[in-house]
Amino acid sequence: MRIARFSIDGNVAFGAVEGDGPDGLVLDIIKGIPYSEFELSGTKVPLNKVRLLPPVLPNKVVAIGRNYAEHAAELGNEVPDVPVAFFKPTTSVIGSGDAIEYPSFSDEVHHEAELAVVIGRMCREVPRERVKDVIFGYTCANDVTARDAQKREKQWARAKGFDTSCPLGPWVETDLDPADLAIQATVNGEQRQLGRTSDMIRSIEDLVVHITEAMTLLPGDVILTGTPAGVGPLHVGDEVAVTIEGIGTLTNKVIKRG
Repeated sequence: MRIARFSIDGNVAFGAVEGDGPDGLVLDIIKGIPYSEFELSGTKVPLNKVRLLPPVLPNKVVAIGRNYAEHAAELGNEVPDVPVAFFKPTTSVIGSGDAIEYPSFSDEVHHEAELAVVIGRMCREVPRERVKDVIFGYTCANDVTARDAQKREKQWARAKGFDTSCPLGPWVETDLDPADLAIQATVNGEQRQLGRTSDMIRSIEDLVVHITEAMTLLPGDVILTGTPAGVGPLHVGDEVAVTIEGIGTLTNKVIKRG
């Protein structure tokens, strides 16, 4: 099931996305929130009549760096011995169709297409065999990065945590095998990245186990699983799209901040 979060007439709701093709999609409004058992209301609205919002409002976004060997190599980095984890704040999260605001402190902003894992229940110290039980679903993500700031600063909080640096969407797909999905990024229609989740150095199970050894994850929290090779620059006026097989396409335009 595809679960979207949207606004219409000043109201915010979740809905199940039904139909095929951009002109035929409708939202069946969900009663309540989707992380526990829920009912569909039967009240349906066309997707093109609503504004899509970020599909979740995470308490935290835990991102993983250098989880694809070719990406690590393209930036001159070794594959780390353990997963490299960092945070992106909630203020960095935007939805499909929202604008990425080019930060004033950077002259080199890059796209990074990623599969995002959405957590469905509070969990800590999750054993490998229980990982699937705590996952709500998957969505597309763009770990937008101020590459020059990342290079000159010893930690990545500003480089990867600036406002609008975490597009998520367009919705969460709850029924998906994430083991071998195609991930693509295009800029102004030109392909930049093309990889597969099967090329991850550490699997989703590895990452959930590793992260929850240290911290509690809450419903709606997001894990970014790393990006394949092909990252590159974004400029004001560009339109960047992240497409993941079985999920859909996350599209954002880059604008000047302010």
